[in-house]
Amino acid sequence: MPADPSLLSALVEALKKDPQSTPLRLHLANLLLESGAEAAAMEHFAAVLAREPANLEALDGAARAADALGDATRALGYRQLLQALGHESKPTPVTPSTASPPARPDAGSGAGEGPERVRVGAGDEVTPWWEVETPDLTLKDVGGMEHVKHRLHVAFLGPMRNPELRKAYGKSLRGGLLLYGPPGCGKTFIARATAGELGARFLGIGLSDVLDMWLGQSERRLHEIFEHARRNAPCVLFFDELDAIGQKRVQLQHHGSMRNVVNQLLQELDGVDANNEGVFVLGATNHPWDVDAAFLRPGRFDRILVVVPPDEPARLAILQHHLKGRPVEGVELRAIAARTDGFSGADLAHLCETATENAMEESMQMGTVRPIATVNFQEALRQVRPSTRPWFETARNFVLFANQSGAYDDLMAYMKTKKLL
Repeated sequence: MPADPSLLSALVEALKKDPQSTPLRLHLANLLLESGAEAAAMEHFAAVLAREPANLEALDGAARAADALGDATRALGYRQLLQALGHESKPTPVTPSTASPPARPDAGSGAGEGPERVRVGAGDEVTPWWEVETPDLTLKDVGGMEHVKHRLHVAFLGPMRNPELRKAYGKSLRGGLLLYGPPGCGKTFIARATAGELGARFLGIGLSDVLDMWLGQSERRLHEIFEHARRNAPCVLFFDELDAIGQKRVQLQHHGSMRNVVNQLLQELDGVDANNEGVFVLGATNHPWDVDAAFLRPGRFDRILVVVPPDEPARLAILQHHLKGRPVEGVELRAIAARTDGFSGADLAHLCETATENAMEESMQMGTVRPIATVNFQEALRQVRPSTRPWFETARNFVLFANQSGAYDDLMAYMKTKKLL
């Protein structure tokens, strides 16, 4: 059965904003494959494999897509790779055009697409496929970024830890916190550290955990996610790519199913059908200007915090982390940290990988293991450039011309200090 066209359209738009998102691309590819669009699905599986040759889900999907396209040789190649990695993929017996449509999930089971859920415990309680973590991180593990930590303590952590003080000041805990900023700057890491700081469980939700090809199932999934968080309270419920899940409804006039998803999320945030006590909602987005304004009203994501590229102490900590356990000799990491202003955490990880590859190439040529040296980082700095500049170029227009509410004041101050305005 074909997937809802509005769902596919929403996924395509989300992928345009974040083309490097592997979970998003795989989710779209699987829906396309189930809908009979085997060639389009194959393109997405191949795009993932170009970056991650050992991605098991992409290899399995590519094998099934090749089967459906009648390319038995290509399908066999993908399955041989899976077997080499210790996994197997069952051949597709028939093509989607001749196969019977998949059975619709039973309305009472809450099953839906994705890994099978197992019933445990008493009654109808269901263990879903998303997992609740107990993070061992705290904000002490976040290098630098003192401004972000301070805002978290004042707006979020302090009131939660001091109920008597909160009561004295009449401070409400309703609402959530929205983290925004360039991609790769540690928003998810900070969310996990916040959960660890609270001693709470952590439930991370992405777009592929919510959207489903069956009409009405996406809303059902959202409700189940909140119910799961409520059962595991205290719990930090973290929504990644919030702009894709909570997109402006004016942009969804022709996508009724996605409008219903937005409305369902708003209802869950308000706790209309249940009490959200002990459920602390965090969201992250690279595009806050695409989030429906209704999410930013009091009681929802009414606190907003910009997460900018790491400062120098944070960059030093990130470099040290990514070089831990590797042979390094004579590299002055403080000097590297000073030269990488504007690099995201992901850029710094890529810089370390590139320097390592340069050292490995020299080792292969010399026939002996050579440590990572300053010259390898110098070469890596010529190859790797900060990826955040395009984001700031886009953000500039919103900071200058769409900041009537003052939501982007902190971003404006940062951009002024970096001479980006």
